[in-house]
Amino acid sequence: MNDTVLVLNGPNLNLLGLRQPEIYGRETLADVEALCRETASGLGLRIDFRQSNAEHGLIDAIHEFRVGSAGIVINAGAYTHTSVAILDALNTCEVPVIECHISNVHRREAFRHQSYVSLAATAVLAGFGTGGYALAIRHLAHLRADKPLRTDKTA
Repeated sequence: MNDTVLVLNGPNLNLLGLRQPEIYGRETLADVEALCRETASGLGLRIDFRQSNAEHGLIDAIHEFRVGSAGIVINAGAYTHTSVAILDALNTCEVPVIECHISNVHRREAFRHQSYVSLAATAVLAGFGTGGYALAIRHLAHLRADKPLRTDKTA
């Protein structure tokens, strides 16, 4: 297993800081990347930080990191609620997957309450703002240090 965490961001997150700042805040995606790199560095991890507005781009990245990486932090954006294809890709992962949302999706529109990503996720963070990314990376470090990874999707 290597020490690289994939931080994967879905559609419209390239507009973070501009799009609906009353919901998502004023931090940019570059700010999130800097936070992730700083957090990971302090934990002895490396970051591969990506964003794609295309479903296939997210799936290709998941395939690349599904085995042997330190884990995946994914904010699939709107694909969270619609993409069985991303769920299928995540179900092939032999590494932990942390689902991360900037807003509390459960306090928003009803369609946002359904998450296909959650069905494959080891853990879910929502409503912590961009700080949720740092929490996700810390949890991956904890999983690496404290216990062997479970490869089944139960419990």
